[in-house]
Amino acid sequence: MNTASERDIFLDAIEIADPDRRRAHIKSACGDNEKLRQSVEALLMAHDQPARLLDHGIRAADTDPMKQTSGDSKLLPNCDESITKHLGKQIGDYRLMEQIGEGGFGLVFVAQQNKPVKRKVALKIVKPGQGSKEVIARFEAERQAVALMDHTNIAQVFDAGVTDDGRPYFVMELVRGLPITEFCDNQQFNVADRLRLFCDVCLAVHHAHQKGVIHRDIKPSNVMVTLLDGKPIAKVIDFGVAKAIGQSLTDKTIYTRFFSFIGTPLYMSPEQAEMSGADVDTRSDIFSLGVLLYELLVGTTPFDRDRLDSAGFDELRRIIREEEPPRPSKRFSTLIGDSVTVADRRQTSPMRLSSNIRGDLDWIVMKALDKDRQRRYESAAAMAEDVRRHLHEQPIKACPPSRAYLLSKFAKRNRVTIFTVTLIVASLLAGTILSVWQMRVAMRERDEKEVALREIEQFADTITTANALVASARSHADSGRMDAAIDDFTDAVSQQASYYLPWVSRAQHYVQLGSWSEAADDYAKALELGSPVDSPNWWGTAALFQITGREDARLTLLDKFEQRIAGGQPMDDWEWIRNSVVTKGLSTGSLSELQNEAERMLRHSDRRRMGPGPDPDGRPSDRPPPPRMSGRTGSPGRPVGPEHSPSLPRPVCEYITGMIYLRSGQYDLAIHQFKRAGRARDWPAVGITHAPLAIAYLRSGDRERAVGELSQSSEAIETLRHHAALGHPDRRGSPWFDLVEMRAVYQEANQLINASK
Repeated sequence: MNTASERDIFLDAIEIADPDRRRAHIKSACGDNEKLRQSVEALLMAHDQPARLLDHGIRAADTDPMKQTSGDSKLLPNCDESITKHLGKQIGDYRLMEQIGEGGFGLVFVAQQNKPVKRKVALKIVKPGQGSKEVIARFEAERQAVALMDHTNIAQVFDAGVTDDGRPYFVMELVRGLPITEFCDNQQFNVADRLRLFCDVCLAVHHAHQKGVIHRDIKPSNVMVTLLDGKPIAKVIDFGVAKAIGQSLTDKTIYTRFFSFIGTPLYMSPEQAEMSGADVDTRSDIFSLGVLLYELLVGTTPFDRDRLDSAGFDELRRIIREEEPPRPSKRFSTLIGDSVTVADRRQTSPMRLSSNIRGDLDWIVMKALDKDRQRRYESAAAMAEDVRRHLHEQPIKACPPSRAYLLSKFAKRNRVTIFTVTLIVASLLAGTILSVWQMRVAMRERDEKEVALREIEQFADTITTANALVASARSHADSGRMDAAIDDFTDAVSQQASYYLPWVSRAQHYVQLGSWSEAADDYAKALELGSPVDSPNWWGTAALFQITGREDARLTLLDKFEQRIAGGQPMDDWEWIRNSVVTKGLSTGSLSELQNEAERMLRHSDRRRMGPGPDPDGRPSDRPPPPRMSGRTGSPGRPVGPEHSPSLPRPVCEYITGMIYLRSGQYDLAIHQFKRAGRARDWPAVGITHAPLAIAYLRSGDRERAVGELSQSSEAIETLRHHAALGHPDRRGSPWFDLVEMRAVYQEANQLINASK
């Protein structure tokens, strides 16, 4: 309140129910002070119309009950007739067709543009009779704010101008869609699909922030979703209350009138509701994004709409500024009858939905909704990144990364590995129990029962300790504590030196650190202890053994590959085939089997990629059409059907097929495949094709080209080694064995070329 008298007059007036008596009281109390009278009437209007405030907010033009224009103290006439007269009117190159929206100071029309292109657009223009300096300034600020944007998920501005009667307008992309919450409910998007769409909205808001603009009114009706080629596209609209950061959006002064809301209370940050003159920054939009995510998850806002509708103006502000909202999972549990409907719209059950929200999503939302803006996400992009980390089962930043939490995340990301380890441990425990029974019988016969029991208990404890140390070491490695990880792996090996799993685990850690020799020693030991070699843990080990000089271990590994092929086991794993042929030594019969399998998988990939039509060799094909795309029964833009795409990019598959041809002496076919694979632009290790190409050219009698490819291979090795040295050992670009394989094949090519001089 500006003065004590203003507060007293307002408090007295709200106690008077009769409108005529209230007006008489205000006139008597304010006397000739017109400014004081207007301020009191603005407070009374805000107090008496909470529903209007909740749905649309109050802008500066709304808080003046007289809606005065500059230099005119009379009431404005009803403008409905003027709005009707707009339809069919020509403004510049645009003809107004229908009204589709109305804000505090602007009207939005669908307009037909006839030149230079013919299309329908959205045209926003100042309302008739709303030409005050403040309204014009706000409208021009919105026009400039939207013009600064250039993002897929922000409605694009096409044109701007001023009408003949001096009212500014601007033309923007016509977004025909639904509010994001309504769209997701209609499409019955599950939680994961809603989160992906929300990430697009966060990145659009982050783009606006980078352009120096705060939206200040993010809510479902300002985030429209439309379908483009069957894919949902979110569009952020209505920058009508946007605020520039460190720049001026218009050369006219925008005066935020006393006691005016900027935004919509259901989605408003505490600092916006404070109205204390404190600067509002990008973190206010983070708060609104948190409310939007809250509603996408549980179907309602943090605070109950009916409660805010019935609250007085001061109580409304107090709730926003002081009360802590319930966590989304807790809010969902209070919906009672509505919980089934909300869960059905997310294609799940109430119990499953509550379980999915509890934990990560609770923490993400509550971090965004923190009353202290210093504790919120520093940017909309950071919030989107945390949501993505949740989708990928990675630790999020919205909660303290305790060891138990990190271990639970590790378990979710490695379900198959942990399941396998669990089965192994269960088998060992079963064997232990059997051994215990047998030993107890033997010790009973020799009257040494107590000694035998102590030995068995120690054995079981050793197994348990070793497995716990392996899990702890992986947790340390995930958190970047490499020295601690090495210590735990070494302790696990010492606990169970005759069990291959600790050796394999430590070897995997060494390869991530680039310690090739140490990794090769551990893999060789695990091989000696009888470890299976057909899991991803063993990819790249053949090349690793070759470059570190472990020839015996390499030949033993190839012998195991031969046994698998001879035994008729499935071979439809590209990386397993790659590990088998990257070095020399596989028999002709095994190479023939692998060639047939690789060619079959490539043909299958061609059919799925190309759809109906002739085969790559030009012959007609009766293959079925590709699976249709659907945004309801599956993830948007993903095929619906029993078949899935290959596990590796096609250039990698072509390179592996080329290695088979190279090892089987079909050098022309090998050259063809390596060249095709070498054209890939998005394969970080595409240089891996040069060394095998050098061997193929040399075997074909073209030594000059072989020397050239060998030189390029050397450069590719240095490039990949440089990139690997710049990243963290847990990098996700090129896998470790790409560099090892490049070095192994380069050594082979170099020896052959030098010997041919």
